[in-house]
Amino acid sequence: MKISAIIPAYNEEKRIEKVLNTIVTSFLITDIVVVDDGSQDHTSAIVSKYDDVKLIKLDKNLGKAEAIKTGLAYCNAEVVLLLDADLVGLTTTHIENLLYPVVNNEVEMTIGIFQSGRLITDLAQKIAPNLSGQRAFRSNLIPEIMNLNMTGYNLEVALSKFVKNNNIKTKQIMLKDISHVMKEEKLGLSKGMIWRLKMYKDIIKHWLN
Repeated sequence: MKISAIIPAYNEEKRIEKVLNTIVTSFLITDIVVVDDGSQDHTSAIVSKYDDVKLIKLDKNLGKAEAIKTGLAYCNAEVVLLLDADLVGLTTTHIENLLYPVVNNEVEMTIGIFQSGRLITDLAQKIAPNLSGQRAFRSNLIPEIMNLNMTGYNLEVALSKFVKNNNIKTKQIMLKDISHVMKEEKLGLSKGMIWRLKMYKDIIKHWLN
């Protein structure tokens, strides 16, 4: 069975190497695609060091949703795994736990939930567990995901709405001892807070619709 991992990345030169080092050692993954979403740092140079990783470099920053759609357009696998480039503590066990329920046809999609990583990231996912970016799903969902309307929502909200509206069978997978770097740490407090307020606005929209 072919399984593709797609990793969208924007200015992740300090973090993506640890994520890729884990993914390349997973015996389940057959293809790895990194979509550099117009990074202004050395993200692409780092990814280029991996012979088994396909790098797609976008000329400008289009956002996570478009980066993932770009990756999906190159995908011909039976199962797709989405992982963030800034994960901290990712192991092959996390990858296996996300994939097996989909590979074994138990569900159409799994959703990874951080647990025992960092208090603030754990709390955020307890508040809105279906908005996780760590997912695995069957490739038959790709055409519909490619056509999702992202207007006014971020990617995770759009995926959550898609799952709800189409009765997609999902399973939440607890990912122990894993977290990610917060936007406030990447962008600075002011820019990070602006991003977080927009995310909360998207979540409220999702709950009200």
